[in-house]
Amino acid sequence: MKLFIALALVASLGSLAMANEEFCQNNVVTACSSSTFSANSICNARFAGIDHVEPEIQAYINSQLTKSYDYLLLATYFNSYQKNRPGFQKLYQGLSDRSFDDSIALIKQITKRGGIVDFNTRHESPASVLTKRPTLEVDELHSLALALDNEKQLAAGATHVHTRATHQARGEHDPELAHYMEENFLAKQADSVRTLSGYANDLAKLMKVSDPSLSVYLFDEYLQKQ
Repeated sequence: MKLFIALALVASLGSLAMANEEFCQNNVVTACSSSTFSANSICNARFAGIDHVEPEIQAYINSQLTKSYDYLLLATYFNSYQKNRPGFQKLYQGLSDRSFDDSIALIKQITKRGGIVDFNTRHESPASVLTKRPTLEVDELHSLALALDNEKQLAAGATHVHTRATHQARGEHDPELAHYMEENFLAKQADSVRTLSGYANDLAKLMKVSDPSLSVYLFDEYLQKQ
């Protein structure tokens, strides 16, 4: 009698498990077969704190694209026949390409985590909101100062995204995105700030101790070899 009751109980539990499994399976099929995916859909790649970090990353993407365009304008300006500074052109073209490549990498990271980059909506980072857009037709020394300011803004933006991803509030912590920013942006931006600050100081000192035109010419020659 006890054996019969035990077998009946096992069968009942098995039927209940199968019913629950069928319900979950139907839910997945229904959700994934929909042509529109809502934020509450279970058929996406979103997890951890992506909902809270995504707007910050989109703002950082916008900042990277803006800096890429600014650097491209600087490169074009110094590549003109009037300026004829191939070293400065090479420097700013490289920075423009890097910022553009970083934008593409961030877009891929967002989409990998189930997000969508919306270029129709302007997402501003805190640093870019407070920064007045400068003129790009400047001399060589002031262009280095401008580039240094840009790189500091990008470094601050990367730090802001990392800080947001490591926020310990419930549901906001995203260690994968924090690790991604550490590996791909924080150290690189620190190196870029250090390089440009060195360039600006070196050129300023050269222009003080020798003829400014000759100093700029020699520094441009130096940049061509980097």
